[in-house]
Amino acid sequence: MGRGRFAADHALPGQVHLRVVRSSVAHGVIRSVDLQQARELPGVLGAWSAADVDLPVIEFRQVAFPEMLPYRQPVLALDRVRYVGEPVAIVVATDRYIAEDAEELVRVEIDDLPVVLSALEEPGEFDDLNDTAALDFTWAYGDVEAAMAAGLRIVEVEARIGRHSGIPLECRGAVASFDPARGILDFYGAAKVPHYNRDALSAMLGMAPSHVVLHEGHVGGGFGIRGELYPEDALVCWASRRLGRPVSWIEDRREHFISANHSRDQVHRLRAAVTPEGVIVALDDEFWLDQGAYVRTHAATVPTLTASMLPGPYRIPNYRVSCHVRLTNKTPAGTYRSPGRYEGTFARERLIDRIADELGLNSMDVRRRNFIAPEEMPFSRPLQALGTHVEYDSGDYALLVDRCEAEWGLAEVEEDVRRRREAGELVGLGRAFFVEKSGLGPFEGVRVTVDESGHITISTGGSSVGQGFETVIAQVCAEVLGVPIDRMTVTHAGTGDIEYGMGAFASRLSVMAGSATLLAAQSVLRKAVAAFAAMNEVAERDVELVEGKVRVVGSPDTAVELGAVARALRPVSARGLGQEPGLTAEEWFYSDHMNYPYGYHVALISIDPEVFQPTIERFWVGYDIGRAINPMLVEGQIRGGAAQGLGGALYEEFRYDENGQPLCTSFIDYMMPTAAEVPPIEILLTEDAPSPLNPLGVKGAGEGGTTAFGAAVASALDAALGRYRVTSIPVGPAAVREWLSEKEWP
Repeated sequence: MGRGRFAADHALPGQVHLRVVRSSVAHGVIRSVDLQQARELPGVLGAWSAADVDLPVIEFRQVAFPEMLPYRQPVLALDRVRYVGEPVAIVVATDRYIAEDAEELVRVEIDDLPVVLSALEEPGEFDDLNDTAALDFTWAYGDVEAAMAAGLRIVEVEARIGRHSGIPLECRGAVASFDPARGILDFYGAAKVPHYNRDALSAMLGMAPSHVVLHEGHVGGGFGIRGELYPEDALVCWASRRLGRPVSWIEDRREHFISANHSRDQVHRLRAAVTPEGVIVALDDEFWLDQGAYVRTHAATVPTLTASMLPGPYRIPNYRVSCHVRLTNKTPAGTYRSPGRYEGTFARERLIDRIADELGLNSMDVRRRNFIAPEEMPFSRPLQALGTHVEYDSGDYALLVDRCEAEWGLAEVEEDVRRRREAGELVGLGRAFFVEKSGLGPFEGVRVTVDESGHITISTGGSSVGQGFETVIAQVCAEVLGVPIDRMTVTHAGTGDIEYGMGAFASRLSVMAGSATLLAAQSVLRKAVAAFAAMNEVAERDVELVEGKVRVVGSPDTAVELGAVARALRPVSARGLGQEPGLTAEEWFYSDHMNYPYGYHVALISIDPEVFQPTIERFWVGYDIGRAINPMLVEGQIRGGAAQGLGGALYEEFRYDENGQPLCTSFIDYMMPTAAEVPPIEILLTEDAPSPLNPLGVKGAGEGGTTAFGAAVASALDAALGRYRVTSIPVGPAAVREWLSEKEWP
């Protein structure tokens, strides 16, 4: 206990404190920034605005379109502010209290401009050359128009997913320390993509990448929003170079609500052409994404994932999707656990339930009739997801449903729900199915080293955001070398330890770093066998590994620890054995494809007609991830993800008034589920469809608890209400009250 080292725990000699002066206006022209009073306050070391800070805009990290380039965010507002919370100036002082006092002394004069607060509004003015229509694209395959005109039933749905995001226990923070003597800048803080951030910061600061060293600390929650490159990260580095002292910035909760990435906030209008049996012949979707004021590092990640993954587990021979990314005067949006899939799954599964409702069919029968069959795998679609071709690698969707229904006794649950409804209760059971993506490449590297004591160090460019991947790759190494994991140390994400790394996002590390660990451990084993064979003048085929020791086959008395082999591989003795020095190996795993886990969510919901509050009594998650290296960690990921899916379904939403002022700046206003609201999560992990794309057969597990939660809740609420109603989340008591008060209510 108490051994974690978070951003706020860093206290370097001479460390000073930075505060960000933020806009209190949603949209306006900056007339002046007066820093004089702040600079005169005792203890203040400096105060600067955009006129003083010569840093470029923050570049994109992921999939981008050229037309998005004008919308990159400057680290400090230049001539215009575009959301409440946008950085306008910074102050640095000897302690945080003085810095906060100085922040209040900065005078910023802004002339208000009209605000845009919905992606469905007509685009407004971004600057003199561009409006707020940041991106429009259409992807299609097949012939949607012909299918829609073929006399089939056309089913339509409009679905809305509210604006919410990850709210970690620990807010963001960063410490930068520039050493003028060495010319080295050390950066401490959460970094899910440390090597990218190193390269980006070095380019922004005009430094060599080797002179910028990122040190990953512990993280009080990541969820996709933490560890990206934000304006504050660049500003602490700039200030440290300017002052020649360590500079710390620790975000407070209000800052987090108005400045860290928001997410979701999509509106979908779907049409499907279906046969009388519910088979989907064509799907047409047009959706709008509220990007907020700027396009940050994720660029087009969320809209392209939404578009490419929306068909989900269904065959759908004809598909068209049109996307409209619109800027508004809100905090910029980015990725959040299951980005694009949470939104797309809600929209698609609402459509499936609507098809069943209009045709008088069972919704699960509709799903089964449209499932891609296992014999069709690998199943390819002419779409792109994160720069890779969409090709489902393996899966048996109907089998997962069958196993879950039997394991959970859902037939008995359905019967109990029927009895309760006959007794007058408002209760319902809802279902939803989804396909996730994981294992994004193109590479990850791992170095495995056995020292002379037999201790093993595993070094990787992957990073930890609380997902426990250190345990996973240690287990992989232990399986190969037969050494207990308590004799292993995993080092990760330090850019000074390993030159290249992709980081932790897109549920990729178990696949990529796990596979690289397997290859590196196997190389160490081969090297140990070769060295032992040379030491004992036997053939390599006559050497075996048993319980972490190498020995001549069938001769226990010849067994030696791996540490002894490492000692024999000191440079001089290794030369005599004809071996390379050191019992170490570095291997790289490459992949041009993602893999696709899939899952089944079921919710049991009741509604209290006195207070109109939905209560999730039970929730089930079935998930096939190919191979579960550590099932306990996987279940932990699923439970955490489910709690966040619940938040988006029933509680969490960032709201704004008509002037663009945020209405959610504390936990008084922003409703998050507590332990009292999170239901028991019953989990079935299956391993029926291992991935053929990596040597472990694994698929990622980080997002499967979240993806279909909103869709399953909506389905269950419909069942409780006795009709199709829910097309927007989150669903609060006000919406339930309105539905229950309708005159036609029986």
